[in-house]
Amino acid sequence: MFSKHITGWTLGMSLLLYACRDGQPQQAAKDGTADHITAADTLNHMVLIPGGIFTMGADDPEARNDEQPRHVVTLDSFWMDEHEVTNAEFATFVKTTGYITTAEKPISKEELMQQLPPGSPEPDSSMLLPGSLVFTPPSHPVPLDDVSQWWSFVTGASWQHPGGPNTNIAGKEKLPVVHISWDDAQAYAKWAGKRLPTEAEWEYAARGGLKEQPYPWGAEALTAGKPKANTWNGHFPYLNTQTDGYAGVAPVKSFVPNGYGLYDMSGNVWEWCADWYDSRYYQQPGNNNNPQGPASGYDPDDPLTAKHTIRGGSFMCTDEYCSGYRVTARMKTSPESGLENLGFRCVRNN
Repeated sequence: MFSKHITGWTLGMSLLLYACRDGQPQQAAKDGTADHITAADTLNHMVLIPGGIFTMGADDPEARNDEQPRHVVTLDSFWMDEHEVTNAEFATFVKTTGYITTAEKPISKEELMQQLPPGSPEPDSSMLLPGSLVFTPPSHPVPLDDVSQWWSFVTGASWQHPGGPNTNIAGKEKLPVVHISWDDAQAYAKWAGKRLPTEAEWEYAARGGLKEQPYPWGAEALTAGKPKANTWNGHFPYLNTQTDGYAGVAPVKSFVPNGYGLYDMSGNVWEWCADWYDSRYYQQPGNNNNPQGPASGYDPDDPLTAKHTIRGGSFMCTDEYCSGYRVTARMKTSPESGLENLGFRCVRNN
């Protein structure tokens, strides 16, 4: 999912990443009133992103096939959260609504089996308990085509227990909330009177007004000069020199914002977009005016599972393994996925 080296998933990792949860996410108990919206925005004010025309995608040597061809897109102005939604903000939402996240619910074996190829073995009962994927780095070099070497499904892992049941978020209120599924992000956005950004809005905002530049800060290499984002330093996944000051997720606003005043548009945690992911979408005509993404998802590496686009890279990104911190880089995962490096931010119409 995150590596340019990966071409498919083993059944075991499919069970971890693409498992459907039993039933739909619990709906918010109350509507997103003005009081709720004010509470949600206590830490995270919104930045007006001016409408305009930009060239979406890339054709440089780093560009993947799904980033091509480059095409001109026109967007209306919109408001965007200046930083990723934090633990404190999400806690306010949960306290107000009683919402239960996907990672906190048992997994349905029936739903899960519908996601897997015919003839797949039934999952072990332990795989159906509530939990999420936690980054568990090895202490030595491992093949970069086997994500099970550094991802583990941990029972009891959730937004409140990001490293597993023996961890918590006390003192971590300003860290971005993680282990959030697409459904969870949608529920929060609706409650807050907002929505998830389209993929086009996300890329346009990430560029910060710059043109023809690969990063939110311009063209300077990630490793040159002062740290610009929270990414992996050293050798992935076993040695992190923490040159940027962080081994894992960093508090929001720890690095310099881009030209629009947006923080962490590269690195820290991946961010959900509203769009379905289709590797062929840029090749389709007529996606140039406030594009909303394809009608359905298609991933040639995993055609049985529809996925949504995620953007921006995370603290696990490095040129050795994943250069997802480029403004044009597209990644994807299923809507039920929960990961220790996956969060979101919201937008609203102007």
